[in-house]
Amino acid sequence: MRMLVFAVLSAALMVVDARFDTLKPLRSQMGLVLTPFYWTADLPVRVWDGVSDQFTSRSTLIAENEKLKAEALLMQRRLQKLATLTEQNVRLRELLNSSALVDEKVLVGELIGVDPNPFTHRILIDKGEKDGVFLGQPVLDARGLMGQVVEVMPYTARVLLLTDTTHSIPVQVNRNGLRAIASGTGNPERLELRHVADTADIKEGDLLVSSGLGQRFPAGYPVATVKEVIHDSGQPFAIVRAVPTAALNRSRYMLLVFTDTRSPEERANDAARAQEAADREAATGAAPNGTTPATPAAGAAAIAPAATAPAAAPAAAPGAATPAAQPAPARSPAAPNSQEAR
Repeated sequence: MRMLVFAVLSAALMVVDARFDTLKPLRSQMGLVLTPFYWTADLPVRVWDGVSDQFTSRSTLIAENEKLKAEALLMQRRLQKLATLTEQNVRLRELLNSSALVDEKVLVGELIGVDPNPFTHRILIDKGEKDGVFLGQPVLDARGLMGQVVEVMPYTARVLLLTDTTHSIPVQVNRNGLRAIASGTGNPERLELRHVADTADIKEGDLLVSSGLGQRFPAGYPVATVKEVIHDSGQPFAIVRAVPTAALNRSRYMLLVFTDTRSPEERANDAARAQEAADREAATGAAPNGTTPATPAAGAAAIAPAATAPAAAPAAAPGAATPAAQPAPARSPAAPNSQEAR
């Protein structure tokens, strides 16, 4: 009976405490009175935790080791980002090095989009009409030709890659000058040479470069490397497959080439004028203020290249003035003052 009475009383107190706020002050006072008992009851647990901290178990060490491994993995992820930046820097340096190997003016562009159509190979770059980009402009990366500009917008441009099925480029074998047409196959890792005679001198490993025919791509740029040559005695043409030298599906930065439109005569005349100006500056810089050139032989040697440079160039157009027609004034070894030296 006593246990039944206490059970009914406990249930009644719980209902009242849950439904009403009458017992809140009493519960607060009881919590204050029972705090020492709570502290005493929790003392063994706290003592055990203290001892465990002093004498770390093997399981704790294993757990800490796993935690440190996770932190090391996060740090490796950050290092991977740094490695990506390093590779990006290397690629930019490769672009700068490759731009130094060409005679034309170049502009560095960045890939910002890829055509989602799986049957076309087109990319979007961040240079457009405002940057001087024009239709048909050749595009290459640090390894070779990538394609040409087929659509120009104010701030962006669309590039058609070499491997697109609608694209073809005239090439020649670098080893012997054999000319052919390289066409896209829709595979970013393959080009095909069309209508190559079965007896043509072409073999695996030959480098294909742009021939310059068609006046679209400058001559001499790497295009592809021959991977496979299949001869069939029953067919008039051989099957030639090649791998593009450019990283068409990996390159992020590329070069837009501005071809030099000057004629060979204009290039030769400009080179002769530049050489003559350089020789004059060298002769002037060799004579300090208040002195004259050391010997007449030195002055003659400085003038000789300017006088002979145009002779090696192609004949100029009728009526065109050449640097050889305006020789520099002769210098006397006994110039009385520095005015003549200047």
